[in-house]
Amino acid sequence: MAAAGAASDSVKQPLLHRAYPSHVASASSPALPSAPPGSAGRRFPGGLDVPNLKKRGGGTRSWIRVEAATASVQTLEIDKATMMRRCDLPARDLRLLDPLFVYPSTILGRERAIVVNLEQIRCVITADEVLLLNSLDSYVLQYAAELQRRLLQRAEGDELPFEFRALELALEAACSFLDAQAAELEIEAYPLLDELTSKISTLNLERVRRLKSRLVALTRRVQKVRDEIEQLMDDDGDMAEMYLTEKKLRTESSFYGDQSLLGYNPAAAGTSVSAPVSPVSSPTESRKLEKAFSLCRSRHDSVKSSDNTATEHIQELEMLLEAYFVVIDSTLNKLTSLKEYIDDTEDFINIQLDNVRNQLIQFELLLTTATFVVAIFGVVAGIFGMNFETSIFSIQNAFQWVLVITGVVGAFIFCFFLWFFKYKRLMPL
Repeated sequence: MAAAGAASDSVKQPLLHRAYPSHVASASSPALPSAPPGSAGRRFPGGLDVPNLKKRGGGTRSWIRVEAATASVQTLEIDKATMMRRCDLPARDLRLLDPLFVYPSTILGRERAIVVNLEQIRCVITADEVLLLNSLDSYVLQYAAELQRRLLQRAEGDELPFEFRALELALEAACSFLDAQAAELEIEAYPLLDELTSKISTLNLERVRRLKSRLVALTRRVQKVRDEIEQLMDDDGDMAEMYLTEKKLRTESSFYGDQSLLGYNPAAAGTSVSAPVSPVSSPTESRKLEKAFSLCRSRHDSVKSSDNTATEHIQELEMLLEAYFVVIDSTLNKLTSLKEYIDDTEDFINIQLDNVRNQLIQFELLLTTATFVVAIFGVVAGIFGMNFETSIFSIQNAFQWVLVITGVVGAFIFCFFLWFFKYKRLMPL
């Protein structure tokens, strides 16, 4: 496995180096001691030997790291345990990003990170960086390059936090990917459906069946992304949880405020405790208490201002989500219209088939009636073909009269059946 991983990394690295001229760092855990010969896989008690099965499943994976401060792009090799400690995420959240599993689109806000699983974009967004699961997919490489470009070309008046920028780009990539697939499906579907209405064949029906299967799968994916965005928009708590920059600043200010409240002075940390202190320069208890109260008031004011700032950023995030909700809802409407068109085409084809079936039944009814009329001639021929003597054979032109009378009776019976079918509305005559 290690050799295979190294080989795959050696294949991926040149492409990433061409796309992003940056150095390659490694954050993988220390190398494990080599296993004894013959122990490449795990052997179960029943004697089943499964090769290449790891005990913990925490092998290293390649991640693309985009740093917020410098907009640099790096390729890291990080194992699962290190990733959990680095982003403070449980294992179940990282399982959503595993390409070996198929999970629906998900956006999760955690204490120090945002877990994003949107189609090809599988990443972990923090206040300082984006860790993108490395892949040779073009959308992944375009995401990293576009995020780097936007960070380098950031406008002066734009105060949108880094995590919102990364989330916006992930939503943009997912929506554009789904919209492109929907447009491609539309281009293929409408001519095929028009051809099917003009010519019903087994080949066209099979192509429409495959097209409908793809449409149902794509609609399910688009619907899941739409529901995920709508769920985030309806919950202010989840949106506030995604404001990682504010939580980071609040944690840092709380940490330094606690140090100031405890009277910690780094410059005086090296002063000896036994050194004499002048009673004139030592602060009184009232001054200490006043200082503590002022710090508490300032912290309270800062918390209030941070709450107001968080509310503003929640509104910004809601507007951002609403913009992409409109885009994904438009894509869903396209797919819904296409599905309705397919259903209408199927109904039209069923109507055509029913019409043809009715015509066949009517034709069969006419044939049955004609067969009954012709059978009358067979009855007359059977009667006259019996071996007995009768005086009718001696009458001149008797054979012609028998044919005429039989034909008139048969025509009368056939017309009577036609009138009966019309009276019962069995045939549109």
